[in-house]
Amino acid sequence: MTPLALTMGEPAGIGGEIALGAWRALRGSGLAFVLLDDADRFDGLPVRRVASPEEAGAVFASALPILHRPLPRLPVPGRPDPANAPAVIAAINEAVALAKARRVAGVVTNPIQKSALYAAGFAHPGHTEYLAELAGTGVPPVMLLACPQLRVVPVTVHEPLARAIARLTPDLIVRAARTTATALRSDFGIAAPRLAVAGLNPHAGEDGTLGTEDREIVAPAVAALRAEGIEARGPFPPDTLFTAHARPGYDAAICLYHDQALIPIKTLDMAGGVNVTLGLSIVRTSPDHGTALDIAGTGRADPSSLVAALRLAAEIARNRAR
Repeated sequence: MTPLALTMGEPAGIGGEIALGAWRALRGSGLAFVLLDDADRFDGLPVRRVASPEEAGAVFASALPILHRPLPRLPVPGRPDPANAPAVIAAINEAVALAKARRVAGVVTNPIQKSALYAAGFAHPGHTEYLAELAGTGVPPVMLLACPQLRVVPVTVHEPLARAIARLTPDLIVRAARTTATALRSDFGIAAPRLAVAGLNPHAGEDGTLGTEDREIVAPAVAALRAEGIEARGPFPPDTLFTAHARPGYDAAICLYHDQALIPIKTLDMAGGVNVTLGLSIVRTSPDHGTALDIAGTGRADPSSLVAALRLAAEIARNRAR
């Protein structure tokens, strides 16, 4: 199989450690990836410089293949340096270019430290928005979080809750759900996706007595989706939507704000959750955690989420190829 590209992420974070941990977990699996990073910071470890991603498969069983991309400054664990931000961004750019050229099967991004990138002039809120600029398809990108027990999509993401609620419209919900349904078919191999749409208020508004948003915003979005032939139901009371009894009834839950989506999936599987960007021309996944500056360099970083992200990226690439 064509290898995946893994970006360096924040050099002062745990990206290098979990990359090695993921290589150790996957080196006998047949799933190969190449890391875009500074090979000098892996001295004494089982890594090998390669000149192209096409060489990754041949060396993967014995060493982590690295496309050597030097950093301006040697990173200090736990202390991000804006001087390294251009190299972090360049690794993302190159990985996307390799995926668009089909030299890699997809891109897996290690976590970035946004504050360090902002200090260097990075003008995007985060990975998702930047990737949409590099590999967009004309539809707004959608964040999907996945683990074996649950898939969730937040309609609004990184914004204050009051602003997120004020921004909700039927059209915003429909656009996110439509992109989700398309991706469930093409990327996850689900022929007839079933979407469950969460309510906003307790008890999904209790017929308007606990807020009218569910009746005036969410219900019309569900009706519009069904009119398009998408199997969507709701709004469902959020406090029961994620129970073990409810989860088998849908393929993805459309949630209305960040924490409504991320609290249940991180509670169910903090170590194995994966962030997937829908609506791109390339495959992109990421571990569902941050840079973990507080434990960087201590050897305590858990590579489980990165392993899951690599496996899911490979699965999505296979489904798209079919």
